[in-house]
Amino acid sequence: MVYDVPGRADKLSLELVQKWNEAIQAAYSSLQLDLGSRFFSLDPKSLSEPVLAAIQWFADPAEPVFCLGSDVGQELSDWGSRGRHVLHNEYCEYQVIEKADATGKMRPKRVQITTELREYWVCIAKHDPKTLREMVQSVLGFEPTWEDLYGVSDPESLSEDEKEIAFSKFVAGHGNDRKMVDAGVPRQPEGKLNIDNALFMTHPINGLDDLLYIVMFGAKPYANRTDSGLEQATREQLFREFGVEQLACRHADPAAAMGALGAAFTGRTVAFANPLGMYILSFTKDVFLYAGNPIPEEWVRWSRGSEGMYQHLEFGPGDDDEAFLDDITLVVGSREEPVTGGFQVVQQIEVGPLVVVGKPTHVADDEYVVLTASNEPIDCQQAEVCEIIKDLKKEFDNALQMVHVAPRIMGFRGGS
Repeated sequence: MVYDVPGRADKLSLELVQKWNEAIQAAYSSLQLDLGSRFFSLDPKSLSEPVLAAIQWFADPAEPVFCLGSDVGQELSDWGSRGRHVLHNEYCEYQVIEKADATGKMRPKRVQITTELREYWVCIAKHDPKTLREMVQSVLGFEPTWEDLYGVSDPESLSEDEKEIAFSKFVAGHGNDRKMVDAGVPRQPEGKLNIDNALFMTHPINGLDDLLYIVMFGAKPYANRTDSGLEQATREQLFREFGVEQLACRHADPAAAMGALGAAFTGRTVAFANPLGMYILSFTKDVFLYAGNPIPEEWVRWSRGSEGMYQHLEFGPGDDDEAFLDDITLVVGSREEPVTGGFQVVQQIEVGPLVVVGKPTHVADDEYVVLTASNEPIDCQQAEVCEIIKDLKKEFDNALQMVHVAPRIMGFRGGS
């Protein structure tokens, strides 16, 4: 075993911890042939004189903003589970919890934010249903039924593979896992547990394999040849050289890849620190006010890890508080604006894995990977994903129109 459980959030048996490490090893092995090099190690203990490296990024979805602007990016990202499932791909997902106010109007009450890896939860679901249910209860505050988790009343009657498929179907989605896709598991879960709540991440590219991929991809001494010698390659060259320009248009992938590249260029080996996971590394809560004063401390509730390794945040008033999320204001320059959803909150959050790098070593001439791609800026507005987001905007507008039309129809029928 190399890694403890993410955030050291759970006290698991040695057998379960070993199962988690086997999941990590399997994801790494699938990438090692194409991406392996001496500049990345799966074992942080193998590094000489390791030090923590700062690899983190802002958690708000970047793609809808560069495609259609910040206002549209905010409204689409805040569009409930629909926005989450399409757009929350920066290794951070959120869900706004709504409650009725004194007049009966539904209003945003608080935001649930998670960076927990799908693969970890699936690993526990596959091997230990009882521990899984305890984990869910610790996050959501109530004990889910077995039907909520597996779609059956007795998950112990299922084989391990059947547990994995059932839990993925109802709670986790397929995560681009070929085995789950072939078993007919949908992209997003069918059950409400991880749709009405942000229990853990379900976007298919917020996965363990994606996290390993982008760091391993960057962990080579990519260079640009100039008249004065070799220089470190730029972000534009790196992503354009390998035909993945769209990755340069997110927050996460450039930060992770270029952080690893910066280390490798000086001969440092990169590894994930123990424990491997995705964490909320900073939150600028001081920009939020309530009635002109700092928000109450109890409106910022951390869980699923220890300080520096939190994986879950609930932001906003509790159910027993008369205030609502939109009673909180966000200070933007010289003005204040009401907090209407999660997008404004995750804009103030930075996330990332804990990464260590070893001491510098000599990089031989034949170890440099010399790139020839252009260094010209990448036009993110031309990315293919923008067409998907434009379609999502049309869907959003149509849904909004139906909300406005429905009351008029009901009024017409009532008067006929």
